Amino acid sequence: MSESENKGYRVAVVGATGAVGEVMLDLLAERRFPVSELAALASSESAGRSLSFGKRSVRAEDLATFDFSGWDFALFSAGGKVSAEHAPRAAAAGCVVIDNTSHFRMDPQVPLVVPEVNAHVLDDFTSGIIANPNCSTIQMLLAVAPLHRAAGVTRINVATYQSVSGAGRAAMEELGRQSADRFNFRDPEPNVFSHPIAFNLIPAIDTIDENGYTREEMKLHRETRRILDSDTIHVNATAVRVPVFIGHGEAVHLETERPLSLESARELLNGAPGLRFLDGEALATPMTDAAGVDAVSVCRLRRDLSHPNGLNFWVVGDNVRKGAALNAVQVAELLHARRSDPSGG
Repeated sequence: MSESENKGYRVAVVGATGAVGEVMLDLLAERRFPVSELAALASSESAGRSLSFGKRSVRAEDLATFDFSGWDFALFSAGGKVSAEHAPRAAAAGCVVIDNTSHFRMDPQVPLVVPEVNAHVLDDFTSGIIANPNCSTIQMLLAVAPLHRAAGVTRINVATYQSVSGAGRAAMEELGRQSADRFNFRDPEPNVFSHPIAFNLIPAIDTIDENGYTREEMKLHRETRRILDSDTIHVNATAVRVPVFIGHGEAVHLETERPLSLESARELLNGAPGLRFLDGEALATPMTDAAGVDAVSVCRLRRDLSHPNGLNFWVVGDNVRKGAALNAVQVAELLHARRSDPSGG
Protein backbone atom coordinates (compact mmCIF):
# COMPACT_ATOMS: atom_id res chain seq x y z
CA MET A 1 0.00 0.00 0.00
CA SER A 2 1.46 3.32 -1.06
CA GLU A 3 0.43 6.94 -0.98
CA SER A 4 2.14 8.54 -3.93
CA GLU A 5 3.83 11.77 -2.80
CA ASN A 6 1.15 12.08 -0.08
CA LYS A 7 -1.41 12.97 -2.75
CA GLY A 8 -3.70 10.11 -1.94
CA TYR A 9 -4.54 6.51 -2.69
CA ARG A 10 -5.88 4.75 -5.74
CA VAL A 11 -9.15 3.24 -4.51
CA ALA A 12 -11.45 0.76 -6.25
CA VAL A 13 -15.03 0.20 -5.09
CA VAL A 14 -16.36 -3.19 -6.21
CA GLY A 15 -20.12 -3.42 -6.44
CA ALA A 16 -20.31 0.34 -6.87
CA THR A 17 -23.79 0.29 -8.43
CA GLY A 18 -25.33 -1.54 -5.47
CA ALA A 19 -26.90 0.01 -2.39
CA VAL A 20 -23.78 -0.45 -0.23
CA GLY A 21 -21.40 0.50 -3.02
CA GLU A 22 -23.13 3.81 -3.60
CA VAL A 23 -22.90 4.63 0.11
CA MET A 24 -19.20 3.71 0.04
CA LEU A 25 -18.68 6.29 -2.71
CA ASP A 26 -20.60 8.89 -0.70
CA LEU A 27 -18.63 8.22 2.47
CA LEU A 28 -15.23 8.30 0.78
CA ALA A 29 -16.13 11.78 -0.47
CA GLU A 30 -17.91 13.01 2.69
CA ARG A 31 -15.12 11.90 5.02
CA ARG A 32 -12.44 13.20 2.65
CA PHE A 33 -10.52 9.98 2.48
CA PRO A 34 -7.34 10.78 0.51
CA VAL A 35 -8.32 9.43 -2.91
CA SER A 36 -6.06 10.34 -5.83
CA GLU A 37 -7.90 8.11 -8.28
CA LEU A 38 -11.15 6.18 -7.97
CA ALA A 39 -12.47 3.20 -9.93
CA ALA A 40 -16.13 2.24 -9.65
CA LEU A 41 -16.37 -1.44 -10.57
CA ALA A 42 -19.45 -3.49 -11.36
CA SER A 43 -20.70 -6.30 -13.58
CA SER A 44 -20.48 -6.03 -17.34
CA GLU A 45 -24.23 -5.31 -17.41
CA SER A 46 -23.74 -2.21 -15.23
CA ALA A 47 -20.53 -1.00 -16.85
CA GLY A 48 -20.88 2.50 -18.25
CA ARG A 49 -23.43 3.60 -15.68
CA SER A 50 -22.81 7.09 -14.24
CA LEU A 51 -22.33 7.31 -10.47
CA SER A 52 -21.83 10.21 -8.06
CA PHE A 53 -18.55 10.64 -6.20
CA GLY A 54 -18.67 13.89 -4.28
CA LYS A 55 -19.27 16.74 -6.71
CA ARG A 56 -18.22 14.76 -9.74
CA SER A 57 -19.44 11.70 -11.55
CA VAL A 58 -17.60 8.51 -12.42
CA ARG A 59 -18.49 5.74 -14.84
CA ALA A 60 -18.72 2.16 -13.72
CA GLU A 61 -16.09 -0.16 -15.21
CA ASP A 62 -16.27 -3.90 -15.80
CA LEU A 63 -14.81 -5.75 -12.82
CA ALA A 64 -14.02 -8.86 -14.87
CA THR A 65 -11.46 -7.04 -17.03
CA PHE A 66 -10.10 -4.63 -14.41
CA ASP A 67 -6.39 -4.77 -13.56
CA PHE A 68 -5.77 -4.11 -9.84
CA SER A 69 -2.02 -3.66 -10.31
CA GLY A 70 -0.92 -0.36 -8.78
CA TRP A 71 -4.13 0.19 -6.84
CA ASP A 72 -3.96 0.66 -3.07
CA PHE A 73 -7.42 -0.23 -1.72
CA ALA A 74 -10.29 -2.33 -3.03
CA LEU A 75 -13.57 -2.12 -1.10
CA PHE A 76 -15.74 -5.11 -2.05
CA SER A 77 -19.51 -5.34 -1.66
CA ALA A 78 -20.78 -7.38 -4.60
CA GLY A 79 -21.68 -10.75 -3.10
CA GLY A 80 -19.72 -13.73 -1.84
CA LYS A 81 -19.18 -15.39 -5.22
CA VAL A 82 -17.74 -12.18 -6.67
CA SER A 83 -15.42 -11.74 -3.68
CA ALA A 84 -14.32 -15.36 -3.83
CA GLU A 85 -13.23 -14.89 -7.44
CA HIS A 86 -11.87 -11.35 -7.54
CA ALA A 87 -10.71 -10.43 -3.99
CA PRO A 88 -7.74 -12.85 -4.06
CA ARG A 89 -6.55 -11.53 -7.43
CA ALA A 90 -6.83 -7.95 -6.14
CA ALA A 91 -4.82 -8.89 -3.06
CA ALA A 92 -2.26 -10.73 -5.20
CA ALA A 93 -1.82 -7.52 -7.21
CA GLY A 94 -0.82 -5.70 -4.01
CA CYS A 95 -4.20 -4.18 -3.17
CA VAL A 96 -5.50 -4.03 0.41
CA VAL A 97 -8.92 -5.66 0.11
CA ILE A 98 -11.70 -4.80 2.56
CA ASP A 99 -14.47 -7.29 1.90
CA ASN A 100 -18.05 -6.83 3.04
CA THR A 101 -19.27 -10.36 2.27
CA SER A 102 -19.28 -13.41 4.51
CA HIS A 103 -16.83 -15.33 2.34
CA PHE A 104 -13.61 -14.64 4.30
CA ARG A 105 -14.99 -13.88 7.78
CA MET A 106 -14.06 -17.15 9.44
CA ASP A 107 -10.71 -17.55 7.65
CA PRO A 108 -8.11 -17.45 10.47
CA GLN A 109 -5.67 -15.71 8.12
CA VAL A 110 -8.10 -12.86 7.43
CA PRO A 111 -8.68 -10.21 10.14
CA LEU A 112 -12.35 -9.66 11.03
CA VAL A 113 -12.58 -6.05 12.18
CA VAL A 114 -14.86 -3.53 13.85
CA PRO A 115 -12.48 -0.56 14.29
CA GLU A 116 -14.09 0.63 17.54
CA VAL A 117 -13.86 -2.87 19.04
CA ASN A 118 -10.78 -4.78 17.87
CA ALA A 119 -8.57 -2.45 15.82
CA HIS A 120 -5.52 -4.06 17.45
CA VAL A 121 -5.79 -7.09 15.15
CA LEU A 122 -4.47 -4.84 12.38
CA ASP A 123 -1.34 -3.85 14.31
CA ASP A 124 0.85 -6.09 12.18
CA PHE A 125 -1.24 -6.02 9.01
CA THR A 126 0.63 -5.03 5.86
CA SER A 127 -1.27 -6.50 2.92
CA GLY A 128 -4.00 -8.92 1.95
CA ILE A 129 -7.69 -9.22 2.76
CA ILE A 130 -9.63 -7.77 5.71
CA ALA A 131 -13.21 -8.88 6.38
CA ASN A 132 -16.15 -6.74 7.46
CA PRO A 133 -18.43 -8.55 9.95
CA ASN A 134 -22.14 -9.07 9.43
CA CYS A 135 -24.18 -5.89 9.81
CA SER A 136 -26.10 -7.22 12.83
CA THR A 137 -22.88 -8.34 14.51
CA ILE A 138 -21.30 -4.91 14.08
CA GLN A 139 -24.09 -2.93 15.72
CA MET A 140 -24.55 -5.44 18.53
CA LEU A 141 -20.85 -5.53 19.42
CA LEU A 142 -20.50 -1.76 19.55
CA ALA A 143 -22.73 -2.02 22.63
CA VAL A 144 -21.61 -5.42 23.94
CA ALA A 145 -17.84 -4.89 23.74
CA PRO A 146 -17.48 -2.24 26.48
CA LEU A 147 -19.68 -4.31 28.80
CA HIS A 148 -17.68 -7.44 28.00
CA ARG A 149 -14.38 -5.72 28.79
CA ALA A 150 -15.75 -4.57 32.13
CA ALA A 151 -17.61 -7.64 33.35
CA GLY A 152 -17.04 -10.57 30.96
CA VAL A 153 -20.09 -11.42 28.87
CA THR A 154 -20.85 -15.13 29.00
CA ARG A 155 -24.13 -15.39 27.10
CA ILE A 156 -26.17 -13.29 24.68
CA ASN A 157 -29.77 -13.84 23.68
CA VAL A 158 -30.60 -11.58 20.75
CA ALA A 159 -33.59 -11.17 18.46
CA THR A 160 -32.80 -9.12 15.37
CA TYR A 161 -35.42 -7.17 13.41
CA GLN A 162 -33.69 -6.64 10.09
CA SER A 163 -34.72 -4.27 7.34
CA VAL A 164 -35.14 -5.36 3.74
CA SER A 165 -32.10 -3.33 2.61
CA GLY A 166 -30.02 -6.14 4.07
CA ALA A 167 -31.14 -8.20 1.09
CA GLY A 168 -30.22 -5.52 -1.45
CA ARG A 169 -31.88 -2.99 -3.69
CA ALA A 170 -34.26 -5.53 -5.25
CA ALA A 171 -35.64 -6.31 -1.79
CA MET A 172 -36.30 -2.63 -1.10
CA GLU A 173 -38.13 -2.36 -4.40
CA GLU A 174 -40.16 -5.46 -3.52
CA LEU A 175 -41.28 -3.90 -0.22
CA GLY A 176 -42.35 -0.78 -2.11
CA ARG A 177 -44.33 -2.73 -4.71
CA GLN A 178 -45.97 -4.99 -2.16
CA SER A 179 -46.95 -2.02 0.01
CA ALA A 180 -48.71 -0.48 -2.99
CA ASP A 181 -50.39 -3.84 -3.66
CA ARG A 182 -51.70 -4.01 -0.10
CA PHE A 183 -53.07 -0.47 -0.23
CA ASN A 184 -54.86 -1.37 -3.46
CA PHE A 185 -56.26 -4.63 -2.06
CA ARG A 186 -54.10 -6.82 -4.30
CA ASP A 187 -52.30 -9.93 -3.06
CA PRO A 188 -48.54 -9.30 -3.27
CA GLU A 189 -46.35 -11.74 -5.15
CA PRO A 190 -43.06 -12.55 -3.33
CA ASN A 191 -39.94 -12.76 -5.43
CA VAL A 192 -36.88 -11.79 -3.39
CA PHE A 193 -38.34 -13.21 -0.18
CA SER A 194 -40.05 -16.53 0.48
CA HIS A 195 -43.18 -14.81 1.78
CA PRO A 196 -44.77 -11.38 1.32
CA ILE A 197 -42.84 -8.81 3.36
CA ALA A 198 -45.18 -5.78 3.24
CA PHE A 199 -47.09 -5.54 6.57
CA ASN A 200 -45.59 -8.89 7.52
CA LEU A 201 -42.70 -10.52 9.40
CA ILE A 202 -40.56 -13.40 8.16
CA PRO A 203 -38.96 -15.32 11.07
CA ALA A 204 -35.95 -16.64 9.15
CA ILE A 205 -33.12 -14.93 7.24
CA ASP A 206 -30.96 -17.03 4.92
CA THR A 207 -31.10 -20.83 4.82
CA ILE A 208 -31.72 -23.00 7.86
CA ASP A 209 -28.86 -25.27 8.92
CA GLU A 210 -29.19 -28.78 10.33
CA ASN A 211 -29.11 -27.40 13.88
CA GLY A 212 -32.32 -25.43 13.22
CA TYR A 213 -30.59 -22.04 13.16
CA THR A 214 -30.27 -19.95 10.03
CA ARG A 215 -26.90 -19.01 8.58
CA GLU A 216 -27.61 -15.39 9.60
CA GLU A 217 -28.15 -16.44 13.21
CA MET A 218 -24.98 -18.52 13.28
CA LYS A 219 -22.98 -15.57 11.93
CA LEU A 220 -23.85 -13.66 15.10
CA HIS A 221 -22.56 -16.53 17.23
CA ARG A 222 -19.35 -17.26 15.33
CA GLU A 223 -18.37 -13.68 14.50
CA THR A 224 -18.98 -12.45 18.06
CA ARG A 225 -16.61 -15.09 19.42
CA ARG A 226 -13.93 -14.23 16.89
CA ILE A 227 -14.12 -10.45 17.28
CA LEU A 228 -14.19 -10.54 21.08
CA ASP A 229 -11.53 -13.31 21.06
CA SER A 230 -13.55 -15.59 23.30
CA ASP A 231 -14.57 -19.20 22.80
CA THR A 232 -16.76 -19.19 25.91
CA ILE A 233 -19.36 -16.61 24.83
CA HIS A 234 -22.57 -18.20 23.61
CA VAL A 235 -24.88 -16.26 21.30
CA ASN A 236 -28.46 -17.49 20.91
CA ALA A 237 -30.00 -15.57 18.02
CA THR A 238 -33.31 -15.32 16.20
CA ALA A 239 -33.21 -13.25 13.01
CA VAL A 240 -36.44 -11.75 11.68
CA ARG A 241 -37.00 -9.82 8.45
CA VAL A 242 -39.29 -6.83 8.98
CA PRO A 243 -41.03 -4.39 6.59
CA VAL A 244 -38.57 -1.54 7.18
CA PHE A 245 -36.52 -0.06 4.34
CA ILE A 246 -33.28 0.81 6.18
CA GLY A 247 -32.10 0.17 9.74
CA HIS A 248 -31.88 -2.96 11.88
CA GLY A 249 -33.20 -3.27 15.42
CA GLU A 250 -32.00 -5.76 18.01
CA ALA A 251 -33.38 -6.80 21.39
CA VAL A 252 -30.27 -7.84 23.32
CA HIS A 253 -30.30 -9.81 26.58
CA LEU A 254 -26.86 -10.60 27.97
CA GLU A 255 -25.38 -12.22 31.04
CA THR A 256 -22.03 -11.28 32.57
CA GLU A 257 -19.50 -13.25 34.60
CA ARG A 258 -19.11 -10.45 37.13
CA PRO A 259 -21.85 -8.17 38.47
CA LEU A 260 -22.27 -4.88 36.64
CA SER A 261 -24.48 -2.14 38.04
CA LEU A 262 -26.88 -0.24 35.83
CA GLU A 263 -24.99 2.96 36.64
CA SER A 264 -21.71 1.42 35.47
CA ALA A 265 -23.37 0.04 32.34
CA ARG A 266 -24.78 3.49 31.54
CA GLU A 267 -21.35 5.08 31.91
CA LEU A 268 -19.73 2.44 29.70
CA LEU A 269 -22.33 2.75 26.95
CA ASN A 270 -22.39 6.54 27.17
CA GLY A 271 -18.65 6.71 26.55
CA ALA A 272 -18.34 3.97 23.92
CA PRO A 273 -17.04 5.03 20.49
CA GLY A 274 -19.54 4.86 17.66
CA LEU A 275 -22.42 4.60 20.12
CA ARG A 276 -25.22 6.99 21.07
CA PHE A 277 -26.82 6.13 24.41
CA LEU A 278 -30.38 7.25 25.18
CA ASP A 279 -31.23 7.14 28.86
CA GLY A 280 -34.57 7.07 30.63
CA GLU A 281 -37.68 6.70 28.49
CA ALA A 282 -36.11 7.98 25.25
CA LEU A 283 -36.59 5.53 22.37
CA ALA A 284 -34.51 4.81 19.27
CA THR A 285 -36.17 3.57 16.08
CA PRO A 286 -34.70 2.53 12.72
CA MET A 287 -36.44 5.32 10.81
CA THR A 288 -35.68 8.22 13.15
CA ASP A 289 -32.38 7.23 14.73
CA ALA A 290 -30.63 4.81 12.37
CA ALA A 291 -31.25 5.53 8.68
CA GLY A 292 -28.50 7.79 7.37
CA VAL A 293 -26.79 8.03 10.77
CA ASP A 294 -23.22 6.91 11.47
CA ALA A 295 -23.68 6.09 15.15
CA VAL A 296 -25.50 3.07 16.55
CA SER A 297 -28.14 3.98 19.14
CA VAL A 298 -28.91 2.13 22.38
CA CYS A 299 -31.95 2.62 24.59
CA ARG A 300 -34.13 0.82 27.16
CA LEU A 301 -31.20 -0.34 29.27
CA ARG A 302 -32.59 -2.28 32.22
CA ARG A 303 -31.86 -5.12 34.60
CA ASP A 304 -32.87 -8.60 33.43
CA LEU A 305 -35.28 -9.81 36.10
CA SER A 306 -34.60 -13.45 35.23
CA HIS A 307 -30.83 -13.42 35.90
CA PRO A 308 -28.76 -11.77 38.68
CA ASN A 309 -26.06 -10.65 36.22
CA GLY A 310 -28.38 -9.97 33.31
CA LEU A 311 -28.87 -6.76 31.31
CA ASN A 312 -31.36 -5.94 28.55
CA PHE A 313 -31.27 -3.18 25.94
CA TRP A 314 -32.42 -2.24 22.44
CA VAL A 315 -30.01 -1.34 19.61
CA VAL A 316 -30.67 0.26 16.23
CA GLY A 317 -28.22 0.97 13.43
CA ASP A 318 -28.08 1.74 9.73
CA ASN A 319 -27.17 -1.65 8.28
CA VAL A 320 -26.12 -0.17 4.94
CA ARG A 321 -24.02 2.57 6.52
CA LYS A 322 -22.30 1.43 9.74
CA GLY A 323 -23.24 -2.18 9.11
CA ALA A 324 -21.37 -2.22 5.81
CA ALA A 325 -20.03 0.83 3.96
CA LEU A 326 -18.89 2.97 6.90
CA ASN A 327 -17.17 0.11 8.70
CA ALA A 328 -15.15 -0.62 5.54
CA VAL A 329 -14.18 3.03 5.08
CA GLN A 330 -13.21 3.26 8.76
CA VAL A 331 -10.89 0.28 8.31
CA ALA A 332 -9.22 2.08 5.40
CA GLU A 333 -8.96 5.25 7.51
CA LEU A 334 -7.35 3.25 10.31
CA LEU A 335 -4.71 1.85 7.96
CA HIS A 336 -4.09 5.31 6.50
CA ALA A 337 -3.67 6.81 10.00
CA ARG A 338 -1.19 4.13 11.00
CA ARG A 339 0.79 4.62 7.82
CA SER A 340 0.84 8.40 8.40
CA ASP A 341 1.87 7.94 12.05
CA PRO A 342 3.34 4.47 12.66
CA SER A 343 3.90 5.30 16.34
CA GLY A 344 0.16 5.66 16.84
CA GLY A 345 0.62 9.09 18.37
